[in-house]
Amino acid sequence: MCLLWYYFSLPEKIFSESKSTIIESKEGVLLGAKIATDGQWRFPESDFISDKFKQCIIQFEDGYFYNHFGFNPVSIGKAFWDNLEQGGIKRGGSTITQQVIRLARKGQKRSYFEKLKELVLATRLEFRLSKEEILKLYIANAPFGGNVVGLEAASWRYYGRSSFELSWAENATLAVLPNAPSLIYPGKNHDRLVAKRDRLLQKLLSQSIIDSLTYKLAIQEELPLKPHRLPSKAPHLLEHLAERKPGQKIETSIPIELQKNVNEIVKRHYLTLKQNEVYNMSVLVLDVHTRKVLAYVGNTPTDESHQKNVNVIHKARSTGSILKPYLYAAMLDSGEMLPNTLIPDVPTEISSYNPKNFSLEYDGAVPASQALSRSLNIPAVKMLQRFGLSRFYDYLKQLNLKDIKHDSGHYGLTLILGGAESNLWDLCRIYAGFSGTLNHYKKALGSYYSNEFVEPIFEQNVDIDFGEKSSQKTIFDAGSIYLTYKALKEVNRPSGEENWEFFDSSKEIAWKTGTSFGYRDAWAIGSTKDYIVGVWVGNADGEGRPGLVGVSAAGPVLFDVFDLLPKSEWFEAPYNALEQVVVCKQSGSLAKGICVDKDTIMVQSRGVDTEPCPYHYWVHVNKNETYQVNSSCEKISDIKHKSWFVLPPLMEYYYKKKNPFYKPLPSFRLDCLGEKKNMMDFVYPKNKAKIYLPKGFDGLRKSLVLSLAHNIPDTKVYWYVDERYIGETKTIHEQSLEVLPGIHVFTVLDEFGNERKLSIEILK
Repeated sequence: MCLLWYYFSLPEKIFSESKSTIIESKEGVLLGAKIATDGQWRFPESDFISDKFKQCIIQFEDGYFYNHFGFNPVSIGKAFWDNLEQGGIKRGGSTITQQVIRLARKGQKRSYFEKLKELVLATRLEFRLSKEEILKLYIANAPFGGNVVGLEAASWRYYGRSSFELSWAENATLAVLPNAPSLIYPGKNHDRLVAKRDRLLQKLLSQSIIDSLTYKLAIQEELPLKPHRLPSKAPHLLEHLAERKPGQKIETSIPIELQKNVNEIVKRHYLTLKQNEVYNMSVLVLDVHTRKVLAYVGNTPTDESHQKNVNVIHKARSTGSILKPYLYAAMLDSGEMLPNTLIPDVPTEISSYNPKNFSLEYDGAVPASQALSRSLNIPAVKMLQRFGLSRFYDYLKQLNLKDIKHDSGHYGLTLILGGAESNLWDLCRIYAGFSGTLNHYKKALGSYYSNEFVEPIFEQNVDIDFGEKSSQKTIFDAGSIYLTYKALKEVNRPSGEENWEFFDSSKEIAWKTGTSFGYRDAWAIGSTKDYIVGVWVGNADGEGRPGLVGVSAAGPVLFDVFDLLPKSEWFEAPYNALEQVVVCKQSGSLAKGICVDKDTIMVQSRGVDTEPCPYHYWVHVNKNETYQVNSSCEKISDIKHKSWFVLPPLMEYYYKKKNPFYKPLPSFRLDCLGEKKNMMDFVYPKNKAKIYLPKGFDGLRKSLVLSLAHNIPDTKVYWYVDERYIGETKTIHEQSLEVLPGIHVFTVLDEFGNERKLSIEILK
């Protein structure tokens, strides 16, 4: 029975107190620590003990530690005799093993009966653990004064560095503290602490553990005057991990120097941005190959009133234009278009939704790759409308954007311009998946990994499982991603980086910016073959500020961070996922025989099935190419058969303003007979528009200005409102007129008999 009691006398878990959560860099340097829930700085038990401290603590507390079995009879006898002489318990004679038991049984009064219990339990502990394990328990749980428990906490609190970096004098100082932590610690009873330290150093000298020179230098060292603040290099990461792994020591994948330098970049830009009342920022850096976090800055060093403790990396924010590359890649991936397919860029109204380009200008038509690199809004909306909102939404759900919680109808076409929300963590994860797909595809000889868009990790000693290899794409094929990155490499860089391609030291970076409605969020995310850098800038409370745009607010931060990273080679082309095709230079679409200027390019594999060029027509013109003609008005020998690039009227109206070499289709010569298919369209307003005309200072309502585009210059156009003739125009087709509130129908006729109608409502 006694043996059974003895076996179960020691609880399985000796110490159950809460621990501080601590995070270290990949080199083992402390990045930050969070105090334990009971208000103590108590670090988790370390796997290693400094040799210097081990020598100090054994020589001070228990010189025969490695020779006894839990208690030292000689020490106990001496203590018993001294206590009898002094009439009370003045000396314990406890071994380190007994002190571990006493610490575990905290709150017990000191008595001979309690001492007997400690002795029995100490022998039981010696059966269970090795000497090194017992020593680690003591060092991790011994009190060091104030609210400091354990060696590592004491080392950082009193000396501001790890115990492995301490001198002999510093180790000796810490070794004597657990003996009377409530009476003696740095800042309290200075002389008594120095005396105890120096006696220990003298013993180390007498035992030949240190030499005389070391001793002389050690006793000259000053004591720390007050506790140090613990490092706080990644406070928001600490809070994030403390929720997931409370009371643990986490060796992160973050290099200490990179984290410190990114912190400095954030601080520098914050000092500039706050002059515009922009107070918050977050930066995330990932390793593409390992998906490990290399730098994590959750916010700026602002103050409490500006939400300094909010970790914006994981907060949902309006995406702005940051999702446009996903749509571009999806349309390439599905074979809906080629990289330079022309996309309309004209005034647009879709069910009362009126998207605008940031510049408030129109190109008429723009290659899809340029629409992406220039982040044009109207082409993006046109692309989404053409591709299908639900189809694109399905891609986003596959990418696991966790903050897109509603169905596609909730967002509508605004989905591509910031109508949805996401967070920096998810967006960087997806870009890492893009880049990883390209890297793995080349390395695995044309294969994909099933877990490519995996969550990034923080731990240095954990490896990502990318899943099984397959010939089937995960979400996007490598060719579409490569072409998307090729377009993103052409995004205009911020001031100071404009001519990057002319410098050998410049880095090739695929990057994208985003700006949310109301200037509330500025994004910049970039990728090289090896690294992902993501930046968000704004105000955590959602307040917008003029000038808070991605390229000027977040872009400079992104390139400053990339300057800290090693230079990467550009992605290797995934030739197995690309096909060579011939396209029309002007339209970017697959060339048919009618195209004259052609180009051979590499496109995604499904691009070979896209529609051929819709903008080239055979036309018959006179020798000077000034008129269209036919056999009724021109000799057949004098008729030229020519391929002509023709855009629809509204696209042409804006396109020719930006493209001076565009040649509009000539009109038919008046003496020619036959059908004349000429086209025109309203520029403003759009059909079924609802318009409010404000009143001026004179109390009169402003005039309505109508604008029309015609693809034949100098054509006469006749205007009617509600079947009432109001005039004609030639060359410049605009009409300004006063209209009353209500629904009105406008009709235009050209001299060739073509007709267009428009119905609008003038609001009161």
